Amino acid sequence: MQERLSIVLPTFNERENIRPLLQSLLSLDQSDELEVLIVDDDSTDGTHSLVKNFAQRDSRIRLIRRVGRAGLASAIKEGLLNATGDFAVVMDADGQHRPEDVLKAVRKLKDENLDLVAGSRFLDQAKIRGLSQRRTGGSSFANRLAGLSLPGAYSHLTDYMSGCLAIDLKACLPFIYNVDVNGFKFFYELLSVSQGQLNVEEVALTFQPRLYGKSKLDLSILWDFLISFLHTSTFRLLPRRAISFAIVGTTGVAIQLVSTQLLLQAFQFNFEEALPISVLLAATSNYLINNSLTFRDKRLGGLSLLRGLLKFLLVASLPVMANIGLATAFYNVIARDTLLAQMAGIFVVFIWNYVASSRFVWHTH
Repeated sequence: MQERLSIVLPTFNERENIRPLLQSLLSLDQSDELEVLIVDDDSTDGTHSLVKNFAQRDSRIRLIRRVGRAGLASAIKEGLLNATGDFAVVMDADGQHRPEDVLKAVRKLKDENLDLVAGSRFLDQAKIRGLSQRRTGGSSFANRLAGLSLPGAYSHLTDYMSGCLAIDLKACLPFIYNVDVNGFKFFYELLSVSQGQLNVEEVALTFQPRLYGKSKLDLSILWDFLISFLHTSTFRLLPRRAISFAIVGTTGVAIQLVSTQLLLQAFQFNFEEALPISVLLAATSNYLINNSLTFRDKRLGGLSLLRGLLKFLLVASLPVMANIGLATAFYNVIARDTLLAQMAGIFVVFIWNYVASSRFVWHTH
């Protein structure tokens, strides 16, 4: 009986890359019935229009155009949950994964009766082309760090952040359904939620330079890695956004402490005068960073950004007053230590700020 293979391609502004890739995939010499799903995050360069034209001429191509939803992990998850194949492949749409390596992964998946096969950039036979030594070294370091947070059953793997996967859908779908799409890398999150229950191996990749366009690696991707690592390392007990909110909060603590000292020493304010100003500066900084990183999927801009700041300060006004009042009382009554006084006030407000601002400013649950 002929089996069906679904190939999932997440895209965002990959018009120049998707055409040659589709042509290569559709001409693959393989025995499975083929389905190619392009999950496009409402590209602005006409990617979805090009794919739609392909789909009108070839019934093996399916387009999922997402409006109001975005993100690599969520695109992969949506593609896999909509796939109709017995097996599925996930690969980049920018030309960095070769179709022949994908077929090699599928053959290994079937021949060895595995649940999942990942293409690895770090096996001895692998080749990485077109990446700087700095980028390659950074990826290698992050990869080793990621492995420390995963179950020991996966310790033999070499590339926990691979974007090239061959998957037995029957075995993996229950875990795919539970992948947190706000995570750093889909494969890493899948390994984490599966808790060592999947039979996973690797094949060596020849990792190609991107054909057209620029890499989408930026600060937010690095931030996602840090949050995912801490989330997995703490056994996924704390909400991912709470971890992010807490890290951002530490920067607010630093801003409050530094600005208080600056006002005390450089401008000769007394502690009661300096504290409200430094608390306001810290709250504003926390809001702007959280808007850019913690809640970037609901990121506010323009007038909405200003309205959000006013809402944030309103939501935070009660704990801010508690912060100022407690810190002032601690300073005047318990110990005239500005550091301890401020830390006591800061500790009181964190949970309120996270829960209230999540609900009323960025409208999350």
